[in-house]
Amino acid sequence: MNRRDFAQWAAALGLARLLGASASADAAQGKETQALPSAESDDPHHLDPMQRYAALTSGPKLTIGLMLYPGMFLQDLVGPLTVFEALMNREIHLLWKDLDVVAGDKPETPVLIPVKPTTTFQDCPEKLDVLFVPGGVPGTFNMMEDREVLAFLAEKGKTARFVTSVCTGSLVLGAAGLLQGYKATSHWATRDVLKELGAIPTKGRVVVDRNRITGGGVTAGIDFGLTIAALLRSPDYAKAIQLYLEYDPAPPFNAGSPEKAPPVVRQFLNDMFAGMRETAFSFAKRAKSRIGGA
Repeated sequence: MNRRDFAQWAAALGLARLLGASASADAAQGKETQALPSAESDDPHHLDPMQRYAALTSGPKLTIGLMLYPGMFLQDLVGPLTVFEALMNREIHLLWKDLDVVAGDKPETPVLIPVKPTTTFQDCPEKLDVLFVPGGVPGTFNMMEDREVLAFLAEKGKTARFVTSVCTGSLVLGAAGLLQGYKATSHWATRDVLKELGAIPTKGRVVVDRNRITGGGVTAGIDFGLTIAALLRSPDYAKAIQLYLEYDPAPPFNAGSPEKAPPVVRQFLNDMFAGMRETAFSFAKRAKSRIGGA
């Protein structure tokens, strides 16, 4: 059984346990407690709970497309992907212009964990349940002016069930004209840039406005993924995925937002991001002129 199969049955098993299908219930009915399954018996052993809770874990086949690009933040992609892989009856496409490995945005800044696309823009399914764009500066800025990328997103955004992003990925969606009139969020340092793209900057870990769903900076990707999972399947299934991932954050410091961080930390990052914010605004203003003065 491969890793993806494991993710599927483990999510179902987590739900089964969540809803009370435990060994103690079997014991109450006089059944013998069975030994832990061997590698050879994993699939049959978990087939029963998967079938018993099919009403919560199954549904129409989902088609999920996650766009890659040079210079993206890997965590922006991996957080949501981890959640999506725990969904059943789905196909996931890692989308890019070609099938070459996506690495750093510059030769001198290669990423340590390159990602290989699975599907080209040209071969992307006609309709997606989820169209997703990760963030990552300065890669985001390049995507905001990449005509092929913007045309692809604008076209797929017309029919996608949910148009989504994490971190500065929302700036790319905005540059493609997909956030005009929608509430949206981004990394805290670039959230107000969204107004240049016709969006309504909104503070929030995950912001949902109709079929536009945007996540905050980097680590918000898991929160975002669970929010989508609840909409695609059910809240109980999303909770089971959360338990399966043991997603129970307890950071060592209470400094995860500008409001919580100490003044010296906040000022340090504000100073460090000053140039990046200026660049973000300049790219957004250029995009604004292209999408018709949002």
